[in-house]
Amino acid sequence: MVSPEFIDITLPLIAGMPVYPGEPGPQLTPLARIANGDPANVAHLSFGTHTGTHVDAPRHFIEGAATVESMPLDALCGSVRVVRINDPVAVRRAELERMAWEGVERVLFQTRNDALWDKPSFQKDFVYLAKDAAEWLLARGLRLVGIDYLSIEEFHSKDYPVHHMLLEAGVVIVEGLDLRRVTPGDYDLWCLPLKLAGADGAPCRAVLRR
Repeated sequence: MVSPEFIDITLPLIAGMPVYPGEPGPQLTPLARIANGDPANVAHLSFGTHTGTHVDAPRHFIEGAATVESMPLDALCGSVRVVRINDPVAVRRAELERMAWEGVERVLFQTRNDALWDKPSFQKDFVYLAKDAAEWLLARGLRLVGIDYLSIEEFHSKDYPVHHMLLEAGVVIVEGLDLRRVTPGDYDLWCLPLKLAGADGAPCRAVLRR
């Protein structure tokens, strides 16, 4: 019997990895080492709540809203469609309207952003989700929207309309996905953020299965 194919779409947390400006990168500091005579290896890990592959909780942009530990697992896990976007600037409604969406509740956008992970520093010209596309997705009742760079919002945005629109509607946002090894199509998704009580977001482990 052939085992199902699992594809890890999570970025490894590594010191020096690209992070959104203002976000501290991950740091793994040894506390005890067997090589130094300690009985076990132990380390201290620190990172920002929106480091690497991560989930945005409503609290990220809405004061007093739900935090990570209360996010619905049935929205974070289930059938998902990986969609390749050809527009080099943004995910726009016009391109989405040309695709079939019957029965889709979760979508991950695969864009030219996949090449940005090969660059050592944060890139400001990433493909983002346009406001008209976010409105269209909301009208279709999607529960989760993911993208393959560190924000779903245009970098120079001042009022963050896409984040507000999706989070206020209870839509899960997943950012920082690594979709380089994924063929567009339908999958099962497991996307489980760290259960950080009171947090506005958290890194997650995201995995696809055909």
